[in-house]
Amino acid sequence: MPNFLGATDLPTTSPQRLATYFHVHLVSDSTGETLNAMARAVCARFENVLPIEHIYALVRSQRQLDRALGDIEEAPGIVLHTIVDDKLRHALEEGCRRLDMPCIPALDPLVSAMQRYLGATTTSRVGAHLRLDNDYFNRMDALNYAIGHDDGQGGQDLDQADVVLVGVSRTSKTPTCIYLAHRGVRAANVPLVPGRPVPEKLFTMKNTLIVGLTISPDRLIQIRRNRLLSLKENRESTYIDVDSVREEIVYARRLYERHGWPVIDVTRRSVEETAAAVLNLLHGGHGQVEVLG
Repeated sequence: MPNFLGATDLPTTSPQRLATYFHVHLVSDSTGETLNAMARAVCARFENVLPIEHIYALVRSQRQLDRALGDIEEAPGIVLHTIVDDKLRHALEEGCRRLDMPCIPALDPLVSAMQRYLGATTTSRVGAHLRLDNDYFNRMDALNYAIGHDDGQGGQDLDQADVVLVGVSRTSKTPTCIYLAHRGVRAANVPLVPGRPVPEKLFTMKNTLIVGLTISPDRLIQIRRNRLLSLKENRESTYIDVDSVREEIVYARRLYERHGWPVIDVTRRSVEETAAAVLNLLHGGHGQVEVLG
């Protein structure tokens, strides 16, 4: 692997620091999603640091662990794990000690703190957080609902949604609904399309949260241009016309204000941040949600 930081032909007055690449090995006896999220969250705290992720999911036998250790030896780096089984855990830690690599049990500090506070013992069952309980089936139901009520579909039972996202095209309504579904929230979305009437049902629902999404015209045009390029469509149209786009956004804002719907500006928000703002509204908070009016 090239040592990018040690290149001798770089000018000493360069204002930019090159990225540091390193290997991070994520060893899990479950899906590895928790480890992956934790590793990315930690790495995001460092500038110009780019981890090369190696994910070893469902490691539940010595043979699988040996295979992972072989890969770890070939690409030295940091090892994070959530192995529950004592025998496998010991084998992984011994293997890393032999290779002189840091081996970090990612959940141990939190588990220990909660164990001391609760005075309770932990379970050694693998994948305990992934059990097929009511919460799991609720998430699957919410996911099916989001897919069936994407882009204005399934309007006949729109009032069964926990939340309906309303916005012009390309304001990340669909991915936000999918993300919310994974949190067990039944989310639908309704697009605001020029010349197409808004479903009347939106104005009569009593127990469903309706949230308007808005975005700056410049950012929206950029997103829409990229979308057209991905479709190999380069004809000019009102879809990316500056005046037309501004009219769409102004119309949307006026609609939200008229009906008193809370508004989230997604211009500089990721899907995760938008979903967090929606969850905050669902739980009665306001947080950083921008209410336009």
